[in-house]
Amino acid sequence: MRKTLAFVFLATCSAFAADSDFNGRWDITVPGGARAWWLEVQGAGTPSPKARFVSAYGGDLNVADEVATKGGELVFGFRYKQRRGEGEETVAVHSVYRARLVGAQLIGTAETEGSNRPPTKWVGVRAPDIKDKDDGTWREGKPVPLFNGKDLTGWEALEKDRKFGWTVENGVLKAPGGGANLVTTAKFWNFKLHIEYRMPSGSNSGIGLRGRYEIQIQDDYGKPPNSHSNSSLYSRIAPAMDASRPAGEWQTYEITLIGRDLTVVLNGKKVIDKGVVEGLTAMGHDPNEGEPGPLSLQGDHGPVEFRNIVITPLMK
Repeated sequence: MRKTLAFVFLATCSAFAADSDFNGRWDITVPGGARAWWLEVQGAGTPSPKARFVSAYGGDLNVADEVATKGGELVFGFRYKQRRGEGEETVAVHSVYRARLVGAQLIGTAETEGSNRPPTKWVGVRAPDIKDKDDGTWREGKPVPLFNGKDLTGWEALEKDRKFGWTVENGVLKAPGGGANLVTTAKFWNFKLHIEYRMPSGSNSGIGLRGRYEIQIQDDYGKPPNSHSNSSLYSRIAPAMDASRPAGEWQTYEITLIGRDLTVVLNGKKVIDKGVVEGLTAMGHDPNEGEPGPLSLQGDHGPVEFRNIVITPLMK
């Protein structure tokens, strides 16, 4: 009897050990998709696993409503209400994500219960441990102007199948909103970024650092800050204060990114001071966190204008 109990205990521990391999942070590629995803699993192999995920609910950072591991499979899901069309009643939606470990990769699918669409396939790899720190030892290289004030040299549309509305007028880069996002053809690692923007009342945009981490641009002047406010690291780090100016005025960002250490200065006020970037945000389209990435500008939300875009590489 004791031998039987010991065998059951060892088998259970073995299953828990296998399930625990799901734990950690994962950078996710969706083949054929314009966006990258991010997943963090904690407590797999225990009775109470948890998961945080980007990008459910249109790109926010969300805690899964249900998480389970069984038979070498990770399953997590979200339950929410959604209006399928304008004027229609909201309906209950259940999104289900499944994944298995295949070597060093997390191979998964995503589907909505009751949908006639085939499951979306995705592939995850472990997020890298980035050693670079904002420790005062980095020196500035030669500044690189990213916008010449004349045309879109050095830029391209991120989504090739969407309307491209970006134009250049009087030294200003303009997007009418509702079109493709813009991305640099060059890629960068550690840097300081100077960028100026202007937007009309009620508009919304963003700046994608390395094509992964969104600094929010939003008309919310005078409102208490939160993790979705202007100058936030979208859905992850709230600004320390409201440093925004009213809509229609030019505003200036000075952004430093070294490894995962992020400092944001808006209109001369430091709103994020060496905040640690955990992982991808809603604008993320390049999941390769251990490699240089492009700068991207959001054009699929509201109207926005940019000028004086200069990036200064940082090096030892």
